[in-house]
Amino acid sequence: MLVLILAAAAGLFAGSYTYAMANPTPRHVPTAVVGAEHATRGEAFLAAMDKALDASVEVHRYDKVAGAREAVEQQEVFAILDVRPGGRVEFDVSGASGASVAELLAETATEAGRATGVPVTVHDLKPLQPGDPRGLAIFYISLAAVIIGFVGAIQMSVHARGLNPAERIAFTLAYALLGGFAIAAVVNWWLGAVDLPFVQSWLILSLTMFTSGMVFTMFNALVGRWAMIPTWGLMVLLGNPSSGGAVSWPLLPSALGAIGRWLPPGASINAQHTAVYFSGHQHAFPYLVLAAWALVACAVFWVWRHRHPGGRESRPAHAAT
Repeated sequence: MLVLILAAAAGLFAGSYTYAMANPTPRHVPTAVVGAEHATRGEAFLAAMDKALDASVEVHRYDKVAGAREAVEQQEVFAILDVRPGGRVEFDVSGASGASVAELLAETATEAGRATGVPVTVHDLKPLQPGDPRGLAIFYISLAAVIIGFVGAIQMSVHARGLNPAERIAFTLAYALLGGFAIAAVVNWWLGAVDLPFVQSWLILSLTMFTSGMVFTMFNALVGRWAMIPTWGLMVLLGNPSSGGAVSWPLLPSALGAIGRWLPPGASINAQHTAVYFSGHQHAFPYLVLAAWALVACAVFWVWRHRHPGGRESRPAHAAT
C-alpha cells in the first residue's frame, strides 16, 4: 500500500506543477485603458493586443492616468494602456503585480504596435527588487513556511508523542514563530535578496507555518496515520501550484486561479506580496483566510483531541505512587 501511495504521490506531484506552470496561458488580464481609446489607432492597437492574448484582455476604463495607477496599487489591474493624442501609446506594465504577466504583456504590446504601425513605449511602472528579478523569492519563502509547517507537526507526532493537546498547539506556535523569524532573517539579512518589512513578513510566515502545522494535526486527529495524504494533497498538490507565486493567477487555469486565493499557500503569498510591494494598500482578505484555516484546524483538533495519537494520561498522585 505504501509503495502504491508513494508512486501515486510522485506522479500527482509532478503532474500538478506541470499542469499549472509548464504552459502558462492568459485567461483574463485586467488592463486599465486611459485616453482616446476610441480613436482609430488606439482601438486597432487594443484589438491587436486582445487577439494576440486570445481575447483575454479585460478592459477597465479610466478618465485619468492617476486613477489607473491607483488601480495598479490596489492590484486591480496589471497594466495601463494610455493612448496619447496623435495615436502614440504609452504602455505601463507592473512587474511587482506579476513578473510572468508583465513579461507577457510587454512582449505582446511590442508585437501589437509593430503589427498595427502604432508607436508604443513600454515601461515598468512598478519593477521588482533587484535581488529578485523574477519575483520568485516570495514564492520560495512561503513554500518553506508551508512545507516546514506540516513537517514540524509530523516530527512532533513522532518524537514528542507525550505532548497533550494544549501543549501540542503551544509548541506548534513556538516553532512557527522561530521558523518564520529564521526564514525572514536568512532571506533579508543574510542573503539580501528581498528587502522585507521584517516584522510583518515574519508574522505572515509564522502564521503560515502555524496554519500548515495545525492542518496536519487536525487531519491526524481525524484520520490517524494517513493524515499525510490529505495534508499533502491540500497544501502541496493543490495549494502551491494555485498560489500565484511562480505563475501569476491570470495565467493559471481558471479553476486553480479561483481556488488558490482561498487556500493557505495562496493567501500567504498574497499577504506577503502586498506587504513587500504594495504596503500602502493592504487587504484583509489573505489574513482572514489564513486565520480561518488556523482557527478551524485548532477547533477540529480540540474537539477530536481524544482521537489524536499520543498524549499523557493524567493519574491521581496516589495512583502514580
